[in-house]
Amino acid sequence: MTAESGHAVSADQPGLPSALAETLRYGPFHRALHDAIAHRGLSLARLRAHLEALGVQVGQSTLSYWQRGLRHPEVPRAIGTVRALETVLRLPPESLVALVGRRPQPRLPRPAFAELAGAWNRTRPIAEFDPESKVNSDLEVLAVHDSVLIGAQREQRSITTRLVVRAKRPGPDRYVAVHQGDEGCVIDNAIVRPAEGCRQGRSRRQSASRGLAFELLFDRRLAEGEEHVFSFTVLDDTGGPTPGHHRTFPDPCRGYLLQLAFNRRTLPARCTRQFRTDTDAPPIDVDELVCGIGGVVSAYFLDVGPGLAGVAVEWT
Repeated sequence: MTAESGHAVSADQPGLPSALAETLRYGPFHRALHDAIAHRGLSLARLRAHLEALGVQVGQSTLSYWQRGLRHPEVPRAIGTVRALETVLRLPPESLVALVGRRPQPRLPRPAFAELAGAWNRTRPIAEFDPESKVNSDLEVLAVHDSVLIGAQREQRSITTRLVVRAKRPGPDRYVAVHQGDEGCVIDNAIVRPAEGCRQGRSRRQSASRGLAFELLFDRRLAEGEEHVFSFTVLDDTGGPTPGHHRTFPDPCRGYLLQLAFNRRTLPARCTRQFRTDTDAPPIDVDELVCGIGGVVSAYFLDVGPGLAGVAVEWT
């Protein structure tokens, strides 16, 4: 019998792709269920309809939670439903049931903030990531949008950031963000305002470098491959005329949109889109930007990083 999608057939699970057979053998349950549903090519709505035809009532949201690892079937109440899933998905008897008893891996220990503070090297500004740091290593940053509001005194007033991240492995439940204030700012007065998809955790400030590091906590632990969108604003308006804004990307990112909104009474003399491979390196990609209607300058970076991407501002 020929396997679908070009996968080899496993000897001990005839008719199943080897990858699915291996997942059924070793788990975890949510990954095995996800792969089995994908192999059958069923939507969750169709899967639920097939289960109802067998006399099994289960919510579509429950099936979604199970395959994403956000919930686990309760034993023994859900065993009948799991056996019905085996029937509909044409899996060997007891293959999913055997995985139900294997609870998800225990939660990762909550790291000490001293470890989180490893996002920066104490001899360098807080916003410069230490390449050896493990902070955010379980998350892939897919896209970032920074919106910077600049006031009439040429000061940076606020930065609103929206991120799209994907879990590289099961378990991440937070993101550590860093903020670098402009020259003359009082970093102790900076305020973090979480918005969608997160709430603020611990924070640490470094007056000498005008730096701030803070946790953004999600409402749950992400399953492997799950994407999450969250946003927050940093209010920091005590600095002098801003030289612009840049973001450090320790790893590649698919897309970065940076927008600076200026007060119409105080427009910049010049704005340039810049990318640097390192903080002290000269820019290798410089483009002139036009301040559009409404005093907004926009710069988009495709497949950016590692390095620093941003907009430099010059005043008259």
